[in-house]
Formats: sequence, C-alpha cells, structure tokens
Amino acid sequence: MIPNAAWSVANVSSLGIIAGNGVFPIEVAEAARRRGVRVVATAHVGETRAELAGHVDEITWIKVGELQKIIDTFKNAGVEEAAMAGGISRTRLKDSFAPDARALRMLAGITRWSDDTVLRAIAREVESEGIAVIDPVPMLPDALAQAGLMAGPAPDERQLADLDLAFEVARSLGAFDIGQTVAVRAGVVAAVEAIEGTDAALRRAAALCGKGLVIAKVAKPGQDLRFDRPAIGPDTIGLLAEIGAAMLGVEAGTCMILERPHTIEAAGASSVTVYGHAA
Repeated sequence: MIPNAAWSVANVSSLGIIAGNGVFPIEVAEAARRRGVRVVATAHVGETRAELAGHVDEITWIKVGELQKIIDTFKNAGVEEAAMAGGISRTRLKDSFAPDARALRMLAGITRWSDDTVLRAIAREVESEGIAVIDPVPMLPDALAQAGLMAGPAPDERQLADLDLAFEVARSLGAFDIGQTVAVRAGVVAAVEAIEGTDAALRRAAALCGKGLVIAKVAKPGQDLRFDRPAIGPDTIGLLAEIGAAMLGVEAGTCMILERPHTIEAAGASSVTVYGHAA
C-alpha cells in the first residue's frame, strides 16, 4: 500500500472510485484513464450518473451502505488505491440506505454522526484491507480555485466586506459540521447551509433577502479533503444567476471548480462574480 502523502499516478496501475453524485466521478475517471490508469468504479444507485459507465473499465452498482461489496469489488480487481468522488444526498438516505453487516459494525462505533466522521470511518475500513484512500484532486490539472477575481465583474468594497463576514461565519460554524455555505447581504447573514443542502439554503436566502447575495463556499476546519472537498460547477452558477446572486467566494487552493471552462464562461455570461478568497 502506498502512503497517501507519497502517492502519485506513476505508482498506480488501477484506481478504485467510490462514486457519488455529480460530475466529479466522471472527471476523476477521465483524468486517470488519460494517464493509462485502469479504473474500477463502485457506483451508487439513485446517486451516481449512469454515464460514468462509459468512462471506466469496470463498474459495479451498489446501494448506500454496501461497504463489504465496495471492498470485495476492489480486491477482486487488484485495486490498491481508491478515491471517493462525489457526495451522497442526505435527503435521499431514507429511501436508499441499505447498510450491510460490515457497515452496521462500523456505524456502531461512531459517536458523532457528522459527514467527516462517517467518511473517515469508511476510509479506515477500506484501508484496513490494504487499499489506500487517496485524494484524487492532484490528478486534475487546474482543478483548484486561485486567489482573486476569476470571473464576472470586479467586486466592490461592500461585497468584499460581505464575503469576509460570510467566510468568518462559515469557518466558525464549520467546526460543528453545519454545511459549507453561507449567504450574506449588506452585512446581514441571510442563510447558513444545514441538512437541506446548498441549493435549498440559497433559495431560502434569496426569498428572504432578494437579489445581490454574496455567498461563501468554505471547507470545514479539519475537514479531510481526500473525500469531502468543497466544489462548484456550472449548475452552481446557474442557480446563482437564477436567484440574482452577485458574488460567489470560494476558498483559494482548496475549493474545486468542476468543468472549469464551462463554469467560468457561465459566470461571465451571467455577470456572477467568482472570487478566490485567500486564507
């Protein structure tokens, strides 16, 4: 097993992907295969996009909680490194959660039901079988946000002040595992993301405060970025344009920009400012 800190694509011939929702699993699979890496995916029914099958060498469909099936799939395929890519919607768990015996044993040992705690526990189970859980982002060139203006109109002083406030609130609440997103308008906190997810939180903020929101997307303190990294994409920009948001601030060097050319182009076309906030 290759230590995560020392991992590079030169060391691996097969990569296992524990695929959740969104486009990120596809981007990881494409990046790996461009480098000649064989890709074996476990994909979640009702979450993972069906088109992932066309971007991997093997795919096994599972329900949320079938932990032993993930491990068996990777071991049978000779996988020694695996990556988690894409999330699982909390609101769908009531319909799709089917933990097997191994998952139930793992969950019995968890004292705090936060995203990070559960994902760390899954990673420990996978790594206990000799499969290193790695950060897939180094495989994706230009995936991370850089500091400063990336798209849209230059922010004014008021918007930058709102962004600073949004980041301060997000980082303070992040220790309690309360989402990654905060919306502010004119110095007032309009919404904080909770279990409803980012989109619902931002729609609520717009309904309360109207147009002109400044939004921060921030990693939680101590968050394990191997599998729980904040990300934005074209759908994010589409929602911000729909609700009339003015600015999206993301954590420079940490937040991923999925489908980057499309995301930046959409932001410019919609006059939504995308700004990398330095730590």
